[in-house]
Amino acid sequence: MKKTEHIIKEVMPGSIAQEMEIMPGDVLLTINDSEIEDVFDYRYLIKDEYIEVVVRKPDGEEWLLEIDKEYDEDLGIEFENDLMSDYRSCNNKCIFCFIDQMPPGMRKTLYFKDDDARLSFLQGNYITLTNMSEKDVERIIKMQLAPINISVQTTNPELRCKMLNNRFAGEKLQFLQKFYEGHVEMNGQIVCCKAVNDGEELRRSITDLMAYLPFMRSVSVVPAGISRFREGLYPIALFTKEEAEQIVDMIESYQQTCYETYGLHFIHASDEFYILAGREFPEEERYDGYIQLENGVGMMRLLMEEFSQAFHASINNKCYHKNRDTFKRSLTVATGQLACSTLEAFAAQLMEAWPGLKIKVCAIRNDFFGETITVSGLITGQDLITQLRQRQETGEDLGETLLIPANMLRSGEQVFLDDVTVSDVESALGLRVVPVESGGQDFVDAVLDETYCMKRENDQFVYVQGYDR
Repeated sequence: MKKTEHIIKEVMPGSIAQEMEIMPGDVLLTINDSEIEDVFDYRYLIKDEYIEVVVRKPDGEEWLLEIDKEYDEDLGIEFENDLMSDYRSCNNKCIFCFIDQMPPGMRKTLYFKDDDARLSFLQGNYITLTNMSEKDVERIIKMQLAPINISVQTTNPELRCKMLNNRFAGEKLQFLQKFYEGHVEMNGQIVCCKAVNDGEELRRSITDLMAYLPFMRSVSVVPAGISRFREGLYPIALFTKEEAEQIVDMIESYQQTCYETYGLHFIHASDEFYILAGREFPEEERYDGYIQLENGVGMMRLLMEEFSQAFHASINNKCYHKNRDTFKRSLTVATGQLACSTLEAFAAQLMEAWPGLKIKVCAIRNDFFGETITVSGLITGQDLITQLRQRQETGEDLGETLLIPANMLRSGEQVFLDDVTVSDVESALGLRVVPVESGGQDFVDAVLDETYCMKRENDQFVYVQGYDR
C-alpha cells in the first residue's frame, strides 16, 4: 500500500522544523510510526513532549528525526494542502444556500460548497454534519478538536431534512448529543427563513439546543441572504420590521436564563435583525466575548466600542490641540447599506473634532446581487465604480482618497468578487483606494493618517468559559 505523503510548502523561521533542517519540498511520511491521514491526525500526533518524525528528502533519503519539545508546541510546518487531504464538498441543497444564488460566469472557486469538519476546526467554518460518519465523530471526541461549528438550522429532524434537501439531515442531529457527552465545545448557527424555521420552530430549536449547554457555547440566529438570482429556487420572503422585533424579543427572553445558570448568554440575534427591528444593539457584555463575530453577531457593537476608544484617545492626545485647526483632508468612505448610518455617525464626530476634515460616507447599493444584500463584503468593483462615478458626474467632490472595507476584497489580494482590481477602481475614479480593516481603531487611523496601511490583528475574541473540564 502506498504511503500517505504530505509535501511541505513552507518552514517557519526559528521553528523546530528549521532547527531539524526540514526544508520546503521535503515530504512528511509518519509521526510516531503512524501515517497521517489528514490535518486532524497531524495536530493530534504532534501534541507530545517527544515525537519521532520521518521525512523524505528530494533525493529519496528518509530521515528519522527525534524531537524534544513543549507539549503543545508546533513544528512550524505548512503543507501544500492545508487539510492534508481532499476537501469534502457539501452534499446538501439547502433552500437558503447563497452559492445557489450566484450568477453564472464568476470564478469557479466561488461555486465550491465546502462542508468539512476540518475547516470548522481550522478556519471556523460552519458545517451541517451530513457528510460525517460515526468514525469522524469519534476522532473529534478522541482528539478533543474544538470548537466544532455547526449549522443546525432546526432541531426538528423532519424539517431539517426538508431545509437541507438531504434525507439524512435529521438523523445527523444525534451527533450533537455525542459531542456533548464527549465534552467537545460547539457553536451553533440557525439561518432563519421566514415561515419555515421561525416562530414556534425557532423556539423549539432554542429550547432543544439549551440542553447542550455549556458545551454548546453559543448559537447565532441570522436571516437568510436573498439575492436577485433565485429563479427556480425555494421561495423565501424577507422579514418585516415587526417580524424582526418578534425574533429579537424571543431571543432576548432566553438570554438571562442561560446567563444565570452558565454565565453565557448563549443565543444571539445577528446585527441585521437588530437593524431591521430598529433596536439598539445589545451592550458589549451580552455578546460573551464576541464569540459569534464572524456570523455578524456583535460586529456593530464592537465597531462602536473600538471607535469610541480610538476617538477619545485621539482627542486626548497632547498633539490634538496643536493640530486640530491645521489638519485638512477630504475623503470618501464606501460601505454597504447595513453599516452606513453607523459610519455616518462616526464621520460626524470626527469632522466636528477636526474642522478641516471632510468625510463623505456613501452606501453602495448592491445592484449585482440585488438590493436585499446589504453587507459590504458582497459589494462588487463594478457597482462601486458605477455609483461613485455617477456622483462625480453630478459634480460631487469625493476628495482624493477612497476608503473601502477590506472585506470587499479577496483575502490577501487586491481583487473584488467580480475580479475588478483596486487598480481598476483607482483608474476609473481618479482616487487613491485604501482598504481598511473592520475595527474602529482602523477607521480612525485611516481617516486621520494619510500613510495608513491596514495590519490585521485577530485580538477581538475573548474566551468565556462556561464549565469546568
